[in-house]
Amino acid sequence: MVAIAVKTPGVLDLFDPPAGATPGPGEVRLSVKRAGICGSDIHIFHGSNPFAKYPRIIGHEFAGRVTEVGPGVTGISVGDQVVADPVVSCGVCYPCRIGRSNVCGNLQVIGVHRDGGFRDEVVLPSENCVKAPSELPAGVAALAEPFAVAANVLARTGVSAEDVVMIYGAGTVGLTVLQVAKLHGARVIISDIDDSRLQRARSFGADATLNSKRESVPEAVASENDGLGPTVVIDGAGLPALLEEACRIASPAGRIGLLGFSPAPCNVSQQEIVKKELTLVGSRLNRRFIPQVVRWLAEGRLRPEAMITQVFPASQARAAFELIESDPSSTIKVQLAFGE
Repeated sequence: MVAIAVKTPGVLDLFDPPAGATPGPGEVRLSVKRAGICGSDIHIFHGSNPFAKYPRIIGHEFAGRVTEVGPGVTGISVGDQVVADPVVSCGVCYPCRIGRSNVCGNLQVIGVHRDGGFRDEVVLPSENCVKAPSELPAGVAALAEPFAVAANVLARTGVSAEDVVMIYGAGTVGLTVLQVAKLHGARVIISDIDDSRLQRARSFGADATLNSKRESVPEAVASENDGLGPTVVIDGAGLPALLEEACRIASPAGRIGLLGFSPAPCNVSQQEIVKKELTLVGSRLNRRFIPQVVRWLAEGRLRPEAMITQVFPASQARAAFELIESDPSSTIKVQLAFGE
């Protein structure tokens, strides 16, 4: 048995956890099979995630098999494969009442505010478990959460086949947004400063790629949409300076979606926003999109296998983190294998 926690910023602790608690009413015990390492896990490791408290067992992208169900659980049985939805909401506050549980006023995120899935066994609320077909590989099932994050920002910006989508950043976030945008039929342009990432983006269906170190993004996209510019701009890189540029390049009536959460200020022109009547939205986590994503995965409408670039035994988590930090261009999604 192994659990992986950030003991204090910079200290990754692998330990043998005590036996898990018996599931209470409305809870299930899950034997974790695969878990993905997310950028937010790296932020927690570095002490730059403002929401985490230490020590914290991390991990919010995971899938596994149900081994025990508590009293009152319906719709989930022992042996089912499930994907964890890390959003734990109260159900009664204003955001919850209007269907925005991902920004619940009492929000807790599994792996951030409460201990997560980087362990062999975890007890979860049954409402945070989404059934997945048993034939879906566990590694693919564990990708449902990051794809749900992409689905969320594209729902917030209202993407459709009429859109030209510009994505800043061809990392994991950018590639998931790219695939979901293409699933909706949109034309997609993606920029990055790493040629190998851009090559990957083309393999995932990008209609055009831009290396922003060598060419001007505003100039390159100026002819899109009959010369009006992209209709949707997604910041998948989380750099504050990009917001000003996004407002400049977006089409009139365009929408801008932000996925990063840097506290640094940025210069934004009110004139651009008002003149073009832009819609600027934040997007956090996912608003119950995992069931939809699981259906997409089961139907083969996404390319999840190519997203998994490395798999490490959970006992080698330190090596996995080191790879992500030392050679990020070689990774898209690094996963940990449990129970093997």
